[in-house]
Amino acid sequence: MTAPDIENFDVVIIGAGINGAGLFRELALQGLKVLILDKGDICCGASAAPSRLIHGGIKYLETGEFRLVAQSTFERNLLLRNAPHTVRPLLTVLPIRSWFGGIVPSVRRFFRRKAKMTDRGVLITELGLLLYDVFGSRARAMPFHRMKIGRFFRRTWLHMAPDVIAAGQYYDAAITSPERLGFECVKDGLDVSPTSAVMTYTTVEGIANGVMKLRDVLTGGERSIRAGLIVNAGGAWIDRINAAIGLPTRYIGGTKGSHLVLDHPALLRELDGRMVYFGTPDGRICLAYPFLGHVLVGSTDIPVDDPDRVSCTKEEESYMLRMLAALFPGFEIDAGQVLYRYAGVRPLPAADVDDPGAISRDHIVHEDRLDGLSVLSLVGGKWTTFRGLAEEVADKVLERLSRPRTATTRDRPIGGGRQYPAPSEQAAYIAALARENAVPAARAAQIFERYGTTARAILSFCAAEADAPLHAMPDFTRRELVYLASHEQVRTLSDLLYRRTTIALSGRLSDVVAREVAQTLQETMGWSDDRRDAEWQAALL
Repeated sequence: MTAPDIENFDVVIIGAGINGAGLFRELALQGLKVLILDKGDICCGASAAPSRLIHGGIKYLETGEFRLVAQSTFERNLLLRNAPHTVRPLLTVLPIRSWFGGIVPSVRRFFRRKAKMTDRGVLITELGLLLYDVFGSRARAMPFHRMKIGRFFRRTWLHMAPDVIAAGQYYDAAITSPERLGFECVKDGLDVSPTSAVMTYTTVEGIANGVMKLRDVLTGGERSIRAGLIVNAGGAWIDRINAAIGLPTRYIGGTKGSHLVLDHPALLRELDGRMVYFGTPDGRICLAYPFLGHVLVGSTDIPVDDPDRVSCTKEEESYMLRMLAALFPGFEIDAGQVLYRYAGVRPLPAADVDDPGAISRDHIVHEDRLDGLSVLSLVGGKWTTFRGLAEEVADKVLERLSRPRTATTRDRPIGGGRQYPAPSEQAAYIAALARENAVPAARAAQIFERYGTTARAILSFCAAEADAPLHAMPDFTRRELVYLASHEQVRTLSDLLYRRTTIALSGRLSDVVAREVAQTLQETMGWSDDRRDAEWQAALL
């Protein structure tokens, strides 16, 4: 008989990145009792450090990964419908410098032979975009591609390099706040399965006789639980997690991707809501697009051994700025414009290759046995395909637990995307929010833009008691932040500043802001004065 202090769960998911969060939601919808845990916050690792794109992966066509492109474009189209509050269409521009460049390297790469793509001409780009349109036809949500040549292209890109002769244009999508979407997946799971649970800042200390020993790293508290099945969704930490539970593996060979946020109003105006996605002389791919009133620039692809010790280095910063300046020689671009830097580790499969960019972004599910339990390790994948991966893994879990599938997430909105008004209805929706909560229409629109239809609950909470804007950030109010802290699994100040909001990422985090937000949350979080001060200091590191 199980001891009374050992709680049973059908499934324990280790890792609350987007793959784990998506699977938690998927399994909770099937009526399973699920525990998801993470040594940090929800979506605080690689899932908080992507290029913030929801894309079909046009570059995967070059390596013949057609199945991945088909799945990615389909999942992109679903997310545009199911999470319209945070996933939005993004017009993407491919600068082209020749008519016939890249034909031979493309053929070699297609047949899995080494070749560096330093030039993609009009012919190759047009062929790729035609294929991309075909693969994106399932649940299509956006227009077909276009090719602009000569003066039709030049009149909108006045500062781009003079040797660019044309541009392919197509639509992908961008995600404003992936960290919030990850949290919303977890919340959706908790809403439909009250017996399920989330434990952040929790580590697995070991497993014996089927019982997992857990420790809360913030409080030091310990807990024992028993699982029917374990899913390791630890991303770049998968092998370390497996080792901690007594299962030596070598599944991960992660690469680091770094990004910059630039304060460059002139470049922002020329981008005009579009992304430039461009090749570099050394065969890599870089990008730049408008983000939170600034310009997001990425990315690098560097093999790393320790996912706990990654940061955007000066060398990477210099490389990205240099590549961007080469594309836009008409602008001054320098390090003084960098507002924010971030880096994360892509949880790619271990591979012995010279070019990290050649490692597939597809996913692999490994299954091992430990103490009579199945342990599934989720390797690879990407933000765009998290729902499809969760669906696939959930089917494996249900089969092993002899449980039926009772629901699908394909057409199920996420979080603030539920009951989301059509564009033609949004003005009336916002006006109703303003009337119901006695706030100006501009404030209702602001909250709707940040949180989607969750705005109704937030504005109602703010209206219940006297509210006031923050001194350091008047567009945020005290009650708004208290709502997030008390309803959204917030345990540290950084959870709120970096993941439930975009305060840090937008370059607004300062000592003054951190202090005021910490003081605002102190009573709600039950922090002592010492803990409050420690929280704002830690948030600035």
